[in-house]
Amino acid sequence: MSRADPQLAGLGARARALQHRTVGLRRALHRHPELGLHLPRTRDAVLAELADLPLQVHLGRVVSSVVAVLDGARPGPTVLLRGDMDALPMAEETGLPFASAVDGAMHACGHDTHVAMLASAARLLAGLRDRLAGRVLFMFQPGEEGYHGARHMIDEGLLDEGGPAGTPSSALALHISATLAAGRLQTRPGPLMAAADTLRVTVTGRGGHASAPHDALDPVPAAAAMVGALQTALTRRVDAQQAAVLTIARIVAGTTNNVIPETAFLEGTLRTLSEPVRGRLREEIRRVCHHTALAHGCTAEIDLEPGYPVTVNDAEVAGRVGRIGAAVGARYAEMPGPIMGAEDFSYVLERVPGALAFLGGRPARVDPATAPPNHSNRVVFDEGAMAAGVAVYAGFALDTCRAR
Repeated sequence: MSRADPQLAGLGARARALQHRTVGLRRALHRHPELGLHLPRTRDAVLAELADLPLQVHLGRVVSSVVAVLDGARPGPTVLLRGDMDALPMAEETGLPFASAVDGAMHACGHDTHVAMLASAARLLAGLRDRLAGRVLFMFQPGEEGYHGARHMIDEGLLDEGGPAGTPSSALALHISATLAAGRLQTRPGPLMAAADTLRVTVTGRGGHASAPHDALDPVPAAAAMVGALQTALTRRVDAQQAAVLTIARIVAGTTNNVIPETAFLEGTLRTLSEPVRGRLREEIRRVCHHTALAHGCTAEIDLEPGYPVTVNDAEVAGRVGRIGAAVGARYAEMPGPIMGAEDFSYVLERVPGALAFLGGRPARVDPATAPPNHSNRVVFDEGAMAAGVAVYAGFALDTCRAR
């Protein structure tokens, strides 16, 4: 495939012709963000946008998901395209004229742009059905922000042979980035994003008066010692060439200055890029916390909640995404390494060869050094970048379901 590929020629112009619809849907969703797995207003906005298209639509039974299927003119493989729909629990401070009207909720990760790009890609591809040999499955997913929405959709049969469109042969998700220049496209083969587990530890001692710690069993020094011991374990038990991050982000103990509390609580996150390292560190965390507590005469209750798996891109698909991006006018560069954020598209990639790619959305006027990142209450995305995303989605579907 080259930049002159006739199958992909003109997709950029077609995507730009739909920009008014893409922007309109994005702003409507941004104005009314919803959280978690149940997004009735967002679901209905998606359904309204797709209503005039020749799609088979399936709604989630347990969550507010939308699955739409476009049949091509001839038989062929099924390709899955995903857009996640949920927002974050934070107050918006962008000053945009279409800023969130919902207290304590904001599309700070750009999922509103993902939905709008996917809907416009569906419209673009519906107009090119004669070029498609196969099916396109549009996956509008709730609950990416920690709610395992993709897993819920898979549990409902999304990827099964008897599912809405059969088992996909390949899959693609785009994620907009507020720190990457608008219109840039980045991905890489292999691990792209980390597994994310949540650590919660309750250290229990015996309370007492702060003036007589010898008459108590103070859990606070035990908890403080755990923080350092865990960091030492990470650097001494994991090969330095294997990426791993353990952050204790929350410590809670006590109610006043003259009381030794009975308990202290730690909470944090473990990020890893391979399942063997993930498993080893989960064991090591339990051992370190248990024995550190014992050394202080305390006990430790340790809860390691499994989060999203490692996001692993198929090498062939990741390379194809890069070539398609360049062919439709996106400025592509391979990422030099993975990042330690986490994504529940990883559940799809465990079952289907595919890739997640990052689409630049940083406005040209914003200094790269100070650009508010995704998950900032001040993050702003360049809406012009969405046309590139629409073209990449459509190009990937056309390339996968290429009429021979």
